[in-house]
Amino acid sequence: MAHSYTNLLCHIVYGTKERRPLIDERFQPRLYDYVGGTIRALKAVCLEIGGVEDHVHILVKISPTIAVSDFLEKLKSNSSKWAKSVNRDFGWQGGYAAFSVSESQVGRVRHYIQNQAEHHRKASFEEEMIALLQAHGVPYDPKYLWT
Repeated sequence: MAHSYTNLLCHIVYGTKERRPLIDERFQPRLYDYVGGTIRALKAVCLEIGGVEDHVHILVKISPTIAVSDFLEKLKSNSSKWAKSVNRDFGWQGGYAAFSVSESQVGRVRHYIQNQAEHHRKASFEEEMIALLQAHGVPYDPKYLWT
């Protein structure tokens, strides 16, 4: 085959440092705009972004020219530097979760991300993360989940 074709869809989740509620209603649109711009600069496509005060969800189509770990390192680093110019206490947690998404599930994941505020009236970030890890068959040790 002479050409390469990809559709690398990921649902990415990561929190603020120490899961502090740093993303308030006034800051959120600016942060999401900046994150979206950074995603474009990394030659990826942001399909959806959302979250609540202490974490963010991103549905993204990643270029095959960058590893997911490198993509996240650059995304978090660049957006954290910018966010610190607005709120010097801002920072992202060290880790992240990234789950592959089938094209047939894009609508479902987008809806999930769009409804984070409603979702978190019933479940904490910790409960949500454990449910996502379990749903995707990702092994984890609860002892190290939040360190």
